[in-house]
Amino acid sequence: MLGLLLTKKRLFGRFFYKEREHSLITNINDLYDKLSEEMDHSTWWDTETQWEIVVGAVLVQNTNWKNVDYSLANIAAATQFDPVKLAAASKTELEEWIRPSGFYKNKSQTLLALFAWLKTYHFNLEAIEKQEQSVLREKLLEIRGIGPETADVLLVYVFNKVAFIADRYAQRIFQRLGVEEKLNYDKLQRIAPLPSGFTNGQARQFHGWLVDYGQIYLKSDEAWEQGFLRDFNLLVSN
Repeated sequence: MLGLLLTKKRLFGRFFYKEREHSLITNINDLYDKLSEEMDHSTWWDTETQWEIVVGAVLVQNTNWKNVDYSLANIAAATQFDPVKLAAASKTELEEWIRPSGFYKNKSQTLLALFAWLKTYHFNLEAIEKQEQSVLREKLLEIRGIGPETADVLLVYVFNKVAFIADRYAQRIFQRLGVEEKLNYDKLQRIAPLPSGFTNGQARQFHGWLVDYGQIYLKSDEAWEQGFLRDFNLLVSN
């Protein structure tokens, strides 16, 4: 696989990076530290049960969290997030519970497939967590409807692994901070590896801070200029 090189150039008084070969963004720690100085340190995805996160990771695809909350409330009332009850639910039942989240037919199929897979481990999340991260990620990606972002969310928030969740907020922020080329999920993960020693707690905070920051400061150019990252520049190795 070809690597990526980002070469810096000056444009309209701002720094941008254009893709070439073989180099990587090197100051993720600095970006993390800047966010840590300014952002709230409360738990970003605080739930009473890990099973709510498992379900929420699927439901949030292509919708906003307000809609997901309605669906989660329906599921809580019907199953109390008991994984045995969720695995035993019919497709019709699931569709009705998760209808507020949109794409409910596809998402119900994904949830059924995911919980069927979890059932093969007797719903023992700790046992699943013991698997090597790359192996576990591949297994998650084999489940119908689970893409890279959802797999990484599950890895970080359910199985306590360390991964960069390079979602749309992260992609748009990194472009604002200097990456000129259009980004997708896989491309941003390749050019922005998390530093050695990054912990699961840091991976959670980093993702949560980028989402929260993006929701506030990506609304417009004017909003971006009000944010504390407006003068932050990404750096690369050559």
